[in-house]
Amino acid sequence: MSYELVVNSKPSGIWIALLRDGKLLELHEETGNTDFAVGDIYLGKVRKVVPSLNAAFVNVGYEKDAFLHYHDLGPQFQSLNKFTQDTLNGKQNVADLLYFKPEKDIDKNGKITEVLSANRQVLVQVVKEPISNKGPRLNSEITLAGRYIVLVPFSNKISISQKIKDNKERDRLRDILKSILPKNFGVIIRTVAKDKKIVEIDNDLKELVERWKKLHASLKNSKPPKRVLGELDRASSLLRDTLNENFTKIHLNDPVLLDEMKNYIEQISPDKINILKEYSGKRDIFEAFGINKQIKTLFGKKVPLSSGGYLIIEHTEAMHVVDVNSGNRSAKNDTQEKNAIAVNLEAAEELARVLRLRDMGGIICVDFIDMHSRDNNKMLHNRLKELLKEDKAKHSLIPPSKFGVVEITRQRVRPVTNIETQEVCPACNGSGKIQASLMYADEIESELSYLLLDKKEKKVSLHVHPYLEGYFKKGIHSRRFKWFLKYKKWVPVIADSNMPLMSHKFFDAKNNQIEL
Repeated sequence: MSYELVVNSKPSGIWIALLRDGKLLELHEETGNTDFAVGDIYLGKVRKVVPSLNAAFVNVGYEKDAFLHYHDLGPQFQSLNKFTQDTLNGKQNVADLLYFKPEKDIDKNGKITEVLSANRQVLVQVVKEPISNKGPRLNSEITLAGRYIVLVPFSNKISISQKIKDNKERDRLRDILKSILPKNFGVIIRTVAKDKKIVEIDNDLKELVERWKKLHASLKNSKPPKRVLGELDRASSLLRDTLNENFTKIHLNDPVLLDEMKNYIEQISPDKINILKEYSGKRDIFEAFGINKQIKTLFGKKVPLSSGGYLIIEHTEAMHVVDVNSGNRSAKNDTQEKNAIAVNLEAAEELARVLRLRDMGGIICVDFIDMHSRDNNKMLHNRLKELLKEDKAKHSLIPPSKFGVVEITRQRVRPVTNIETQEVCPACNGSGKIQASLMYADEIESELSYLLLDKKEKKVSLHVHPYLEGYFKKGIHSRRFKWFLKYKKWVPVIADSNMPLMSHKFFDAKNNQIEL
């Protein structure tokens, strides 16, 4: 099992694709506007307190007020509040908590009115990004996530990931952190810390303490609403959370971004620096790695299965609904029951990938093909549970009902990744009337003649849909070969499945698009 990261830098933003054995697993977009991302820390001002909800609405600069529930304040809220106010008033001049006197923990069953009031300044962290017409969801239990540990200010607890089962290893990690952890800081030890050396964990801790100092410096003389500490960008946070020995390559098409990522990897995993590769091919990087085709396949309403079956995925405001169909799958097995379990198991594997890829959250109802055998239903449930273990988002799974419906709830922290896979016909612009589309190839050849003969372009490449590429390159005496005989210049014809059928682009020797 090998993992690859493909980073596509465009003028509109950065697209990041995570591949496992060539299959698209995750897709993220960095648009440059990283405000209100999960993990960002803001100095906000309480707009109003709502006792009936036991919550407050906080202004953090978003168009809609953010939501802060009492249970999300954290036990050490009074300590955090004291640190925040003292820093703003110039009384807390250092980030170090060595001489900080913690306040008493708040009552876990208390009321929001006991600790917050309108116009109060409060330090908060985004735990759920703005979705639909809702503002961000906040908490005040500040945490700083690193590669091996998560730093928790104003706490003295050392928590260890439950996925680390070995008691000796748990004791070893606990002893390491006890010896190096600063006073009044707690920590959560992540799964990837297993078997790591004390030097690696100590370096991670030092980086997080530096981030805490950066937060303190940014908080001084601040006025709400203000972001005082931003989370890492998606590419770096993805590397921080997923980079392991199974990573084989990271491909980038931007030399500036390559240098930035090289610096980051040198900090977190210097032995992995050689997996960074700059992509310099002429084709779009997502096209070269077959990602565009997978995006169009997996983000549509109909998601095909390799056996001939398919999933139908519908999105609504309240939930997501998935229907499993056997399609034209050939009945290789003897009975309908055997065919049903075969299709359902294949659909479960694809469903787990699609949930993670699209980052679908909330309620998901999946209508699998009906099965009468209790053992088969149990097998499907266990298989789906096993597949979802790899998903980092919190989720719960209910066994198939008597109607074959499985209910999944999945944590939603970001808006669902939604990519439009339907195209407007470029020949008719959606009108349904085609004008001279049969002459499209001649139109391309006319423009090519103009570029080579009139504009005297030295080198021209043509980017078209794969169907048109086949049309121009098919046969020994292809149309492209005739161009060579006519113009005495070889014109590369490059397929781009991301382009509409009746569309084309010309590029010059420097790979810049030629405007006609």
